[in-house]
Formats: sequence, structure tokens, C-alpha cells
Amino acid sequence: MARVTTDVSSEEVSSRRARRSAGAPGWRRGLSLLLGLGLPVALHVYIGLRLFTAPGWPAPWAAVGWGLLGLCFLVLLAGFRAARREATGFSRVIQWGAYLWLGAFGVFLTAVLASDVVGAALSLSGTVTDMHALARGRAAAVLGTVVPAVAFAFVTARGKARVERTTVALKDLGPGLEGIRVVQLSDVHVGPTLDGVWLQRVVDQVNALKPDIVAITGDLVDGSVDELRDQMTPLASLEAPLGVYFVTGNHEFYHGARAWMAEVARLGITVLTNEHRVVERGGARLVVAGVTDHDAGHIDPPLESRPDLALAGAPPDVPRLLLAHQPRTALSLQGLRVDLQLSGHTHGGQIFPFMFFVKLQQPVVQGLATVAGTRVYTHRGTGYWGPPLRLGPAPEIAALTLVGAPRSAGDSSQA
Repeated sequence: MARVTTDVSSEEVSSRRARRSAGAPGWRRGLSLLLGLGLPVALHVYIGLRLFTAPGWPAPWAAVGWGLLGLCFLVLLAGFRAARREATGFSRVIQWGAYLWLGAFGVFLTAVLASDVVGAALSLSGTVTDMHALARGRAAAVLGTVVPAVAFAFVTARGKARVERTTVALKDLGPGLEGIRVVQLSDVHVGPTLDGVWLQRVVDQVNALKPDIVAITGDLVDGSVDELRDQMTPLASLEAPLGVYFVTGNHEFYHGARAWMAEVARLGITVLTNEHRVVERGGARLVVAGVTDHDAGHIDPPLESRPDLALAGAPPDVPRLLLAHQPRTALSLQGLRVDLQLSGHTHGGQIFPFMFFVKLQQPVVQGLATVAGTRVYTHRGTGYWGPPLRLGPAPEIAALTLVGAPRSAGDSSQA
């Protein structure tokens, strides 16, 4: 059960980033500014033209629409600026508005693009000849669909997490651990719009499930320890007789992974940093291993994800549970025995239609699947990142029941 101990402070990581940024050629900085500001402006104008200008709404509705769109864009810019400053009541309101519009903007853009495709098809087919009526109908359809969809997405994201119950059969699971319940949290994202009151509700839900093991598979926070320490105290009341375990996600590395590892440990939770524990009940054993985030090595090289190190010395005839934030960690196991990997990161896509883009990076978007010969359960996320919206995939608490599987004559253990 090895542990990497070489220390690199979050301040040093930030310093390295700053030096790389300062050394970037001027054209790269210009391109970044163009993409970071010019592209959003262009997309907002595109939405405004389709929804407010092309339909030819009577005065003053077109002007009102453009005014609201411009205000939303300004709030978005102000929100990103506020995120870099000390939090105040006013800045939190601005951040809430910015995050809401960021999500709503994505839904509006998707709907407007879809309406353009439908409109073009109708026009080319000759079904519709009155272009003005078509433009007004498309705009009305977008507004009439997106506004209630965003409201629904907000209620879903802020609502009670759905408990997803799954039974998984593991080879070599002894009778003493038959029916063991593992409750998984992932992508909690306590931060600007999710606080300790909300987290306490989640903890209460978990404890009510009477878990034997609690697994937290990364992206617990969106902020530094100094900003969020008080909001995280509910975690200390998680109850599981065989342990509460945590592995880092990519967002911990954005906000000081080493400091968060120490803080989570202070709350009484076992932090698995490329290491494992062996739990036992009734004479039966289970390996619980954990790795750092798949991309941790790019930010803090000594903390790169090392499944081989996490499983070094683990008994070969005991089933192995691996906690790994990103599902694609399963692609790098290279023959190591892992009976079940618990992951998150994808949020299930969070806001339609982004789940289709998640699939380009991750082998699984949600649920139980087999990846490179390893079964992977991908959690949709208990919280959300950024926009307080979930359009499609609801927030989740996973309750996995592990049962023994019969061993066939041809089975053999892996290293």
C-alpha cells in the first residue's frame, strides 16, 4: 500500500502556470481573447437575430428581447470577473446569474440551431413559402420550449438526488460480504451555488441507506479549502462500518489537491492516493483501492494516477474495487485485476445534448458497462458543475449491492 509523498504546493503549481502563460507568444494570447470573447459575442448575436430580428416582432418586443440578451451577456462577463475576487453578497448574486445564463445559453443555442435545420428542410421541401411566418413560428417554438425546459432543469438540479440501485456480482466474494452495500457519491461540486446546507441533505440521504462502504469518487469541491472549509463539515457525519473513502477528481487539482486531501482526511475520511485498503467482515475480504485523477500528472506530476501502485501488494484471490474519477482510467489498467471500477466525471452529460459530446472523451457516459474487460459504474454526479441546471440526467446517489458470482472452471486470477 504505497503512498506518494513528494510535495508540490498549490502555490508552486499556480506559479508554473503563470510563467507558462507569461511566456506565450502574443498571437496565442490574441487568439485566446478572440475565442474567449469574440465567439460568445457572435453566438449571442446569432441567437438575437433568430429570435428577435428575423421574426419582425412588433415594437417594443424586439428591442426588449435584445436588451435582455445583452444584459444576460454582461452578467455572464461580470460573473467570471466576480469569481476571481473575494466573495460578497452582491458577487454571489452575480455568479448565480452568470451560471444560470451560461446553462440557458447552451440550451437556447442548441434549440436555435435545431430550428434552423428544421426551417431549412421545410423551405427546401416547399412545405412553407411564407418565410416571415416561418421565422416567427421558429422563434415562438424556441422560446416556448426553452424557457420551461430551463425551469425544469433548475428544479431537477436543485432537487433531491435520485437513488440508483444496482446489483453487481463479483468473483471470489466471500459469504461474509454477501450483499455488502457500497454507496457512491461523485461530482458533488460544493462551491458558489452548492453549500453546506445542501451537502447535509445529501449526507442524510446516504446515511439513511445504511451503507457498509461510502465511496466518494472525486470533484467534491469547486473552491479552495479556505473558501469552503465550513461548508464541508457535514461530511464528517457520514457513517459506514467498513469505511468512507475518497479519491481526487480533476477539480481538486484546480483548487489545491494536497490541501483538500489533508482537509478531507481531517474530517475522518480515508483518502486513497494510489493505494488500497483491505476490508473484512465474517472472514471475507475486499480490496478497496483508489487512484488520483486520470490527468493529475499534468498538474502535479508526483501525484499522477498509478493503478499499478494502488494495487501493489493486494491479495490476488480477493475481489478488487477501484475508485477512479474518470471512466477512462479503465483503459490504462493493463491487465491488472479490477473487478469493479467506480467512476464519475461525466455528470451523465448534465445538460442535453452534451452527453453526446462526453462520449467523445469517455468510454461510458453513465451506468454499468464493460470497458476493456473491466466493469465500470459511471455515476451521473450528485451535484452539478457551473450552471445549476440538469436537463436530462438527474442527480444521483448510487447504491450498489455486491454479491458473489460462481467461478467457472476456466477462470484465473490476474496480477
